[in-house]
Amino acid sequence: MIVDVHGHVTHPELFERFPMPPALADIEGMLEQKAEAGIELTIVGSPVGFGTMMRVPGLDNYAQPLDRLKSFHEWLAATVAAHPARLAAYAYTNPFGGPELLEQTAETVRDGGFVGIIVNSSVQGRYLDLEEADEFFAMADEVGVPIFLHPGAEPVGSDSVTDFRLVEQVSRFFDVAVSLATLILAGRLAQYPQLRIVAATAGGGVALVANRIDSAQRARPPAEGVTRAELTRAPSEYLREIYVDTANQSPAGQLANLELLGPERMLFGTDSPPLATPLERAIAMVKELPIEAEQQDRILAGNARELFDLS
Repeated sequence: MIVDVHGHVTHPELFERFPMPPALADIEGMLEQKAEAGIELTIVGSPVGFGTMMRVPGLDNYAQPLDRLKSFHEWLAATVAAHPARLAAYAYTNPFGGPELLEQTAETVRDGGFVGIIVNSSVQGRYLDLEEADEFFAMADEVGVPIFLHPGAEPVGSDSVTDFRLVEQVSRFFDVAVSLATLILAGRLAQYPQLRIVAATAGGGVALVANRIDSAQRARPPAEGVTRAELTRAPSEYLREIYVDTANQSPAGQLANLELLGPERMLFGTDSPPLATPLERAIAMVKELPIEAEQQDRILAGNARELFDLS
C-alpha cells in the first residue's frame, strides 16, 4: 500500500467561477490512475479553500465568508465519506483569520473526520512567525492533528515576478523553506514541542540551507517581538523535527532531506492532481534512494499511516 499525502480536489462550483486545471474535478479518474500505480490512499485538500491558485484580478482568497468555507468542508467531508478507504482530507484555514474562523476550523476537524489542517506558508506578505498567528498555533496544538504547510497562490515577493510560471514553480517552492526558517527562529517549535508540521514540496529545499539558518541565529540577537519562545538548541535541531513530503522531482533535494531528516521524517507525496508528473516516476524516486527496502516502505506508506493515524 502507498499513501500519497499531497493531493488536491476542488469544489465543483469553483469551476464555474475561476480557471482551474480539469484534473481537479475528476476525482474518480484520479483514484483510478493512482490505484493502477499502487497508490491506495490520498490525503487531499485545498490550499486556498473556496478559491483558486491562479491569478484573478481583484480576487482575495482570504476574504471567504465562514458559511462558504463551511459548505466547502461539508462537500469535502462527503467526498471522503464516499471513498472511505481511498481518500482522507485536510481542513483549510487562514492562520490570521481571527477567532471565529479558528473556532470553526477546530470544529470542522473534530466533527468532519479531517486528519490534518492545511495552511499557507505565507499569507499576504506575512509569515507565520508573527504574533497575529499565536491563536492559530494554540488552536492547532489543542486539536492535535498535523499541519500541512503549503504555499499559497501568491507567496511573498511574487508580485514582482511577471512570469507566472516562475511563481508556480519557483516562488511557491522557496516560500516553504523561508516559512520554516521563520517558524524555527521565532521559536514556534520550541513553544509547541508536540506540534507536527509537514512541509510541502519537499520542504522547499530547506535542508540545503540548514547551516545558514544556524548562522542566522549566531549572527545577531533577534529583533524585539520576533521570538515566541527561547531556543535551547541549534535551529537545525528543531528543523530535524519537521516532516517533508517528496513532491519535488529533484534527486539532490531528496538526498538532502534524507541526510538531514532521515527516512522516518519523509512522506510520499505527488501534488497530483493537479501536477502532471507521472505517478510511476514519483514512486521510483523513492525506490531509488540509497536506503533499505523497509525504509523505502516507511516513506511510501508507514510514516503517513502513523503520523495521520490512518487505521
